[in-house]
Amino acid sequence: MKEIDPGKFSKSKTDAAGVILSSGKSSKEEQIEALDVLNNWRASHSYPMHIFKKRLKNVSEKIDKNTLSAQRLKRVPSIIKKLHRRYNEKKATMKLTQMQDIAGCRAVMSDVELAKKLYNEYYIKGDLKHKKLNEKDYITYPKRDGYRSIHLVYRYNSDKGKDIYNGLLVEVQIRSKIQHIWATAVETVGFFTGQAIKSNEGEEEWKEFFKLVSSAFARFEHCPLVPGTPTDEKELYLLIKKKEKTLNVISKMKGWTTSLKAFDDIKGKKNAHFFLLELDTIQEKLIITSYTKQQEEKAIQDYADAEKKIYGRKEYDAVLVGADTSDLKKAYPNYFLDTREFIKYLNKILDKY
Repeated sequence: MKEIDPGKFSKSKTDAAGVILSSGKSSKEEQIEALDVLNNWRASHSYPMHIFKKRLKNVSEKIDKNTLSAQRLKRVPSIIKKLHRRYNEKKATMKLTQMQDIAGCRAVMSDVELAKKLYNEYYIKGDLKHKKLNEKDYITYPKRDGYRSIHLVYRYNSDKGKDIYNGLLVEVQIRSKIQHIWATAVETVGFFTGQAIKSNEGEEEWKEFFKLVSSAFARFEHCPLVPGTPTDEKELYLLIKKKEKTLNVISKMKGWTTSLKAFDDIKGKKNAHFFLLELDTIQEKLIITSYTKQQEEKAIQDYADAEKKIYGRKEYDAVLVGADTSDLKKAYPNYFLDTREFIKYLNKILDKY
C-alpha cells in the first residue's frame, strides 16, 4: 500500500473539516469536501495502527492462546459525535487532529486475570518505544454507565523510514471476554433502537438495564461493581429481572439475530485480512466485503465511499475492520446482531432468584 500522507492537508484545514462536519450548518458540497479531508486524515493512521495491532496480537497470544485481536478505523458518525460532545454543559473543544482513538486495536482475553496480565507485563513493564499519552483502567474503576476495559493511548514514533507517521495517535484496548460481550450487546441494542447507549444517550430504562448487568458481570469476575448499583446480589439480580421483563430484552435480541440476512464473500477466503461491514437495519441485512493485505488501499477507499453514501442516515452503518477470518464474528458480534453469548450470561442472572 502506498503511503498516505497525514500532512496532505494542513492541521488547520483538517480541524476545520471537523468543525464543518460537526456543526451541521454547511452546504452539501462543503460537507463532501470536508469528508475527503477527514478520510485522508483517518486513512493515514492505518500504518501505525498495523504496527500496534501486530505487537498486540503477538504478545496477547503468548499469554492466552484463545485471545481475539482486531483493529478498526473509527467510523465517521462516531468521530462527528465525539467532536460535538460537550462536557459539563461547556462548549465542545475537541479538534479532529487531537482525537486519540481514530485508530484503535483491541485484544479480548479469555478472562479478566489474563487481561490484567497482558496489561501489566507488556504495557506497564513493556519495551514500547512509542510515548504513552493516556491510560484509563475502566476495569478497576468502571464508568458510571457500566463500561469496563483498559484503554492506552500512544504517540507513534518510528526510526525506520516511516517518520511520515510520527506523532499520530493509536489507542490500544484490553478487555475480558465477558466485558466484550457486554459492550457489543450495548452496540447491538443501539443499532436496532436508534439510541446512542454507548455514548450514554438514549432511554433511561435501557441505560439502567446495561448498568445493572455490568455490575452482575463484574460479580462473575470478582471485579469492582459499577458506581450506584446495589451491592447485595439478590437485590441486583431481581432489579435486572424486572428491567428485562419491562424491556423484553431476550425476545427482542433473539428476533434481531434471527431476522438478520448476511451477504458475505468471506467463506473460503483464509487470506482475507480486512472486512468492510455494511449494516442496513431497515432491510435487516449485513453486507460483508473482504480484502487481502494487498487490497488495503481499495478497502480504505471503499470504506470512505460507503460512508459518503450513508452520511447522515442513522439506519445504516459501516465499518472497516482488520481481523483474522476465523475471528471476525467473535470480535464484532454486534454487526452480526449476535447476542447469544450475552443472553447465556443474562439467563444465569435471571434463573438464580
